[in-house]
Amino acid sequence: MLMMTTTSGASSSGSLAKGAPVSIGISLSLSGDFSADGLAYQQGYKLWAADLNKAGGLLGHKVNLIIKSDASSATQVVTNYKTLISVNHVSLTFGPFSTLLTLPSAQTVNRYGYAMVEGAGGGPSVFSAGLSNVFDVTLPVSYDLAPFAHWLTSLPNSKRPTTIAYATSNDPFTQPVVQEAQKLIGKKLKTVYNNVFPAELTDFTSIADAVAASHAQVVVLGSVDVPTVSAFMQAFEQAHYTPKAFVATAGPDQGKSFITAVGAGNANGMMVPNSWYGGSTNPQSVKMVAEYIKLYGGTAAGVNADIAEAYSVGQVMAQAVTATGGFNNAKIIKYLHSGKTLSSVQGAVKFNSLGENLAQTAYTFQWQGSKFVEVNPVTDKGAVKVLFPKPAWG
Repeated sequence: MLMMTTTSGASSSGSLAKGAPVSIGISLSLSGDFSADGLAYQQGYKLWAADLNKAGGLLGHKVNLIIKSDASSATQVVTNYKTLISVNHVSLTFGPFSTLLTLPSAQTVNRYGYAMVEGAGGGPSVFSAGLSNVFDVTLPVSYDLAPFAHWLTSLPNSKRPTTIAYATSNDPFTQPVVQEAQKLIGKKLKTVYNNVFPAELTDFTSIADAVAASHAQVVVLGSVDVPTVSAFMQAFEQAHYTPKAFVATAGPDQGKSFITAVGAGNANGMMVPNSWYGGSTNPQSVKMVAEYIKLYGGTAAGVNADIAEAYSVGQVMAQAVTATGGFNNAKIIKYLHSGKTLSSVQGAVKFNSLGENLAQTAYTFQWQGSKFVEVNPVTDKGAVKVLFPKPAWG
C-alpha cells in the first residue's frame, strides 16, 4: 500500500477542502499472475503523480495515490474499490491491470457514481457491459493484430508462409485479439493448430509441444504476461523448432523484464502489437522516458509499455479535472463523453460513446537485436523492415 493518507469529505460529487490533498484510489496486482504488469503500472502512476506535484498538483491540490494490492483477484479488486471509496473517501479512481479486473472494478465504482479512467481494460467485455463511467486511454485490443495480419497476408506468394498455429488463453483480453486475427488472416494460411487454454493454466509444456509438432510456420500466441511467452519459447527451443514469425499479444512489450526472462538472443525477431513504444517521438513520451531512465536506468527500448499506459491515465484525468474545474465525477464523466480530443504520452485520446479510444493507431513491434522497433504498418514512415524469417533461438 502506498501513502495511506485519507482525504476527509471527498465523494463522487467532488467536495474537497481547500489545501487538502486529492486522493486517487487504485487497485493493482502487486502479487499474483499479473504482478509484473501491476508493479509496472505502479511505477507509471507514481511517475505521473510526482511530475504533477512538482508542477503544483491538481488545481492546487497535491496528488495522493492510495494503492491497494488485489493479488490479481477479481474478488479482491471489488473489495479494494469499495474500501477506497467508502472508507478512504478518495476523490477519483484509476483502473487496475487487465480486462479481467477492469470490468468488475468499473461496475463497482459506477455504483458510487465514480468515473474510472484506465489503460489496460481494452477487451470487448468491458465496453459491452453498458457502463457510462469507464474510459480506456489505450486503443481497444480488438485492433491490435490488424497490422500484423495485413503484413502477413500481403507478402508475395513466394515469401508468404503457408501454415499457422493459434494458441490463446481464454482471458477476455487475449481471446478477442486472436479471434480477430484469425478472421483477418482467414484461409490465406492453413491453420494446423488452434487451441484455447484456461487462463489459470501454469504449465504450458504440452500445448507448446503440440504447436512445435505442428511445424506451423507462423505462431500467434494469446498471452497476458512474460512467463507465458517465455514458457512457449523455451519449449520451442528444446524441440529445435523456430517458426518463421512469432507474435505474442503481450510479453515482448515488457522491455527489460522480457529481455531478462528470455535472453537477448532468444528475443531477436519476437513480435508484439501495441500502440506505444519507448522510441516514440511524441514529445510528451520523450520527456517521460527520460525521467523514467533517470530513476530506474536502462534504455528507451527497455521501458515497459505499461508505464506509458498508466501515465496516460493520469494525464487524461488531469485534463478532465482541469476542464471541469473540480473533482465532480458526474461532470468528469460528461466531459470525457463530450468528444474532446485529449493528449497523452501514447498520443491522441478521444472517447466514443462506449469509452473506447479510437484516436490511436495499432502498430506491430519487433525485437531486432537490442532494439525494440516498429515494423508495421509497413506504410508508416517510422516502420523499419521486418526481420523475417525469425532467426534461430539464441
